[in-house]
Amino acid sequence: MTYGLEEKKIHDVQEAFQSGDLTSLQLTTMYIERIANYDKSGIHLNAITELNPDAFDIAAFLDRERKEGTIRGPLHGIPVLLKDNINTADKMHTSAGSIALSRSYALKDAHIVKLLRKAGAVILGKTNMTEFGHFMDQRMPGGYSSRGGIVKNPYGEEFQTSGSSSGSAVAVAANLCMASIGTETSGSILSPAYHNSLVGIKPTIGLISRSGIVPITHTQDTPGPLARTVEDAAILLDFLVGQDEADFATLLRSKRGSSYVAHLDPNGLKGARIGINRGYEADFNDEQKDLFEQSIRALEKAGAIVVEGTNLPHLSTDKKVLLYEFKSAINKYLADLGPENEMKSLRHIIAYNNKHHEKALKYGQEWLIKAEFETTGTMTEPEYIEARLRDWRKARNGIDQLLRDHELDALFSPGVTDSPALSGYPSIMTPAGYTRKGMPFGVCFTGTAFSESALVKLAFSFQEITKQRKAPEL
Repeated sequence: MTYGLEEKKIHDVQEAFQSGDLTSLQLTTMYIERIANYDKSGIHLNAITELNPDAFDIAAFLDRERKEGTIRGPLHGIPVLLKDNINTADKMHTSAGSIALSRSYALKDAHIVKLLRKAGAVILGKTNMTEFGHFMDQRMPGGYSSRGGIVKNPYGEEFQTSGSSSGSAVAVAANLCMASIGTETSGSILSPAYHNSLVGIKPTIGLISRSGIVPITHTQDTPGPLARTVEDAAILLDFLVGQDEADFATLLRSKRGSSYVAHLDPNGLKGARIGINRGYEADFNDEQKDLFEQSIRALEKAGAIVVEGTNLPHLSTDKKVLLYEFKSAINKYLADLGPENEMKSLRHIIAYNNKHHEKALKYGQEWLIKAEFETTGTMTEPEYIEARLRDWRKARNGIDQLLRDHELDALFSPGVTDSPALSGYPSIMTPAGYTRKGMPFGVCFTGTAFSESALVKLAFSFQEITKQRKAPEL
């Protein structure tokens, strides 16, 4: 039997499961065949690092559950890919793209993996990524890792994939899975979503657990969903949220609200006050600026009240913050892998890379060396504390003040801005068209802490009125 995979939504697939036209095993097989045809041959996207040897058996087990009357929910039997920095206690490695960690097995699932398995998702495999979350050397291009090589953009090899969740984004954009999980420190979910015509949700720090994920920082890292539609991203978000004693930030929110899917309102923009952030317009060419203006007109057509003069300041993540936090974070992660792990500290990784420099150091490891030898790992240095508090206050105060002073429901930006990452606040990227050469363009809704429900409502309404996403021609 054949089933058209391209641009199918989770709801479509569940209907096919229910009617008996499709099984999870058949769907999993089709995606793996498509990976063989487009990722490792043909256009050779190089988005997948590793496939799960248990994927077929997991899918078959979930089919049996369904046949026996047990349906866990909308993710039951749905194939999902994970970024290669997310721990899985199975037959797959977790390497963060590094050959130094290419033989590393996690002792237990990351918290979000436990939640996905419980929800009935099929963990299809791991995706290629920018090595160590693009925190290795400034010369390293986005989408490159020593373990997996370079990820290609399905919309054109001349276009960048951007951000460290490049493989996760490309896999979804090219219909190699239903959805994927990426991670972000500063733009690594939102930017790949922008460059691959996807919906990416960068949640509030603390909404989703970070435990069991190869880290960069304690204060900015977060996982989040990548999908082709706001609806699918919201479904995934529903099952990723939860408190985790291993990640104290998740305990700050005592109770989650209603399902994010419940906020999928096609009229969600009507009457909403949307602040237009033009603080980053200088980064775009005239064609992209025109696409942004078309997006603003779409907001107005949907009944939103557009408010000008709400520009965010142009901030950027201070490398000092990342350098000081990385040493502490990575050493704790490596210690948790147990005594069998060969790489027991950042110093071990640096030494391994030096020993295997031809393969490991195509672009160098400047930031790893700086983190190891120029910081204590205790995060007590005044330089670090001052930089962290300055960036955090500027970003949070900037967003909150604009929202408060102009009575806004959200800010609306072309592409990616730095303030959400620095503040730990949520954003949703949505497709908003293409240049004449076919390069994707996206727009971003940003709100205050834990405003994901409102952002889902706005982004879904925008998507429904614009319907901009188009599948790439492979």
